[in-house]
Amino acid sequence: MADKKFVFILTQSYDKPDVIAGAMQLATNMKALDIEVDFFLMEGAALLAKKGFAETLIWQKKDEFSPIHELLKTLTEDFGVKFYVCASCVKHYDLGEAELIPNAEIKPGTFLAEMLLERQSLTF
Repeated sequence: MADKKFVFILTQSYDKPDVIAGAMQLATNMKALDIEVDFFLMEGAALLAKKGFAETLIWQKKDEFSPIHELLKTLTEDFGVKFYVCASCVKHYDLGEAELIPNAEIKPGTFLAEMLLERQSLTF
């Protein structure tokens, strides 16, 4: 399975944190199987790259998923997953001067296009 590569394209954050938690949980499970996974953050999901933002997403009523900030930490620190932030979203979400999470990098949409030539995508 090590030859499989995926890019998770996230477009939401505060508006649908349960969807983001599900996507991150799936990515964590895939990394545990040694599958190559990275994220591309667009629209509201770009805010996930801002240090401290994930800690504000408190939404769970049940223990269905791990908290988003814990999943993010596991993905970045334990698995070294990259979080690419759409360059067009940086100004719109005022991320230009923000401190970003570990493994976050600002990239243009053409970078995503190049990734899609080599990877399967999952959009949330």
